[in-house]
Amino acid sequence: MVTTLKDFRSAARTVALALVGVLTSVPSALPAPVAPAAVEIAPHRAIYKMSLASARSSSTVSDVRGQMMFEWADACDGWTIEQRFQLRFLYTEGDQVDMTTNYATWEAKDGQSYRFNVRKLVNGEVDEELRGTAESREGRPGIARYLKPEAQEIELPGGTMFPTMHTIQLLRHARAGDKVFATTVFDGSDTDGATEINTVLGLRKELANDSRFDAKLFHGATWPVRMAFFPLTSEEAAPEYEMSLSLLENGVAQSMLIDYGDFTVTAVLEKLESMPKPRC
Repeated sequence: MVTTLKDFRSAARTVALALVGVLTSVPSALPAPVAPAAVEIAPHRAIYKMSLASARSSSTVSDVRGQMMFEWADACDGWTIEQRFQLRFLYTEGDQVDMTTNYATWEAKDGQSYRFNVRKLVNGEVDEELRGTAESREGRPGIARYLKPEAQEIELPGGTMFPTMHTIQLLRHARAGDKVFATTVFDGSDTDGATEINTVLGLRKELANDSRFDAKLFHGATWPVRMAFFPLTSEEAAPEYEMSLSLLENGVAQSMLIDYGDFTVTAVLEKLESMPKPRC
């Protein structure tokens, strides 16, 4: 896998999908709930430390450092996500790339409508801006409408999910003891449309106590999750990237490992706090 600036830009997409869309064939409609127990997402703000975990000898990346802020809030009729991360990539040749990404979305609680706004900066200069809306339609194609970088419409496969609904469905599958879960997800972080995400779910574990974090948020069951990302516009047999993470039953991600093939980046939870619930 070749490391390019495009690969680095996709880190924004990777992190966003990991946290709010955690994620074999693509279903033609939204899957029915697979467990009777309701999934209760905990509104929260989390800070993660990001760093290079490993690099092959052929990699052009020598180091990665940065931080990510992730905020998931209840907006009564929907869920909002605000995410900001700053990464510094160092090359073996000595060059440096600083990337900052701001990502804000709203998703209806029925999973049928979505709004997104993304702004990416490279070395302090605006590199890309995306803004638009999307609709998911059960049993028939949905649609994504971009306002930026230019007005355009993209058809979404029938049953395409948006990130929050994908997380909820994934947790339902995990609770039911399922080992695999696959679907298409659209998050608006680029203009390539939807991505097929194939997920392997590990065995349920009880989370060990950690005095650094609020026990009201950091408790209960957790599952190891392994995901492979396949953009629908790509003809490659191999995934664009893969990710492993530890996912709590309330939607909090304890840690992540993002695998680009020639290097991997880890994200470790450093701070976690509750978000206030609105008066709806």
